[in-house]
Amino acid sequence: MNAYLEILRPFNALMGVIAVLLVAIIVGNFTIYVPIACFIVFIFTGAGNVINDYVDHNIDAINKPERPIPSGRISLKTAAIYSITLFIISTIMAVIIGPIPGIIVVLSAILMFLYAYRLKKSLLIGNLSIAFLTGLCFVFAGVVLDAVIISILLGFFAFLMTMAREIVKDMEDVEGDSAEGAKTFPIQFGMRASSILAAFFMILASIASPALYFIGIFKVIYLIVLIFAIGLFIACAVSILQNQSIENTRTVSKRIKIGMAIVFIAFALGSPIIPNIIHMIY
Repeated sequence: MNAYLEILRPFNALMGVIAVLLVAIIVGNFTIYVPIACFIVFIFTGAGNVINDYVDHNIDAINKPERPIPSGRISLKTAAIYSITLFIISTIMAVIIGPIPGIIVVLSAILMFLYAYRLKKSLLIGNLSIAFLTGLCFVFAGVVLDAVIISILLGFFAFLMTMAREIVKDMEDVEGDSAEGAKTFPIQFGMRASSILAAFFMILASIASPALYFIGIFKVIYLIVLIFAIGLFIACAVSILQNQSIENTRTVSKRIKIGMAIVFIAFALGSPIIPNIIHMIY
C-alpha cells in the first residue's frame, strides 16, 4: 500500500464514513451533503491518524516498526505538513456546510491534537477522547443531515464499543508505552484490571444495544443481526479475562473491530428504509 494512504489508516477512516452513511440510511436523507460529510470525516480521521503517528514514532518503532514513519517511508516533517493540510481542508469544507459542522470539526481537531500530544499518555482520558471522537462522527452526520437525536444514540453505542477496544489496544501496546513513560490504565493498574474494564464495556454495550429496537429506531432484523455481534463481544470479554497475553490482546482487538462492523450492518439492515426498498423491489 502507498505510504501516504497507509498512514491515514484507511480502514479506521472508513469507519467514520460508514457512520455518516448509516445516519443517512436510517433517516432516509441522501442529499449532496452526504458525500461531502463522508469526505470531511475521512480526511479528518486520516489527519488525526497521521498526527498520532507523528507524535508516537518512537513508540511505534518498538510496537509497530512497519508503519510509514518508523520504517522511513515518510519523514517526520512530511507527516506534519500532511496532517495539517488535511485538517485545514476538512475544516474549510465543514464551515462551508454550516457554522455548527465547522465548530464541531474545529473543536474535534483541537481535541485530536491534545490527545496526540498529552491526553494519550494520561490515565483513561486518552481512551475517553478517542471514544468520544468516534461517537462524534455520528453526531456530526446527525447535525449535517438533521437527525441529531438518533445520531446521539448511535454515537453512544459507538462510544462504548470504542472504549473497549481502546483499553485492549493499550494492553497490546504496554511495552512501547512503558518505554515512553506513558500512564495508561494497563501500566498503572495492570493487565488483569484492564481486562476487567475492557470486558465491562463489551458487556455493557451488549446489554444496552437492543434498546435501540425497543425504543422504535430499528426493525426486528436489527436484533437478529445484533445477536452475532453480542455473541462475539461476550466471547471477546471472556477471552480477555482468561488471557491477557500480548498475542491474545491483538486477537481480541481485531475481533472487536469485526463485532463493530456487524453492529453497523445491523444498524443498516434494521433501518426503516430497508423494508421500504424491499417492498418497492417486489
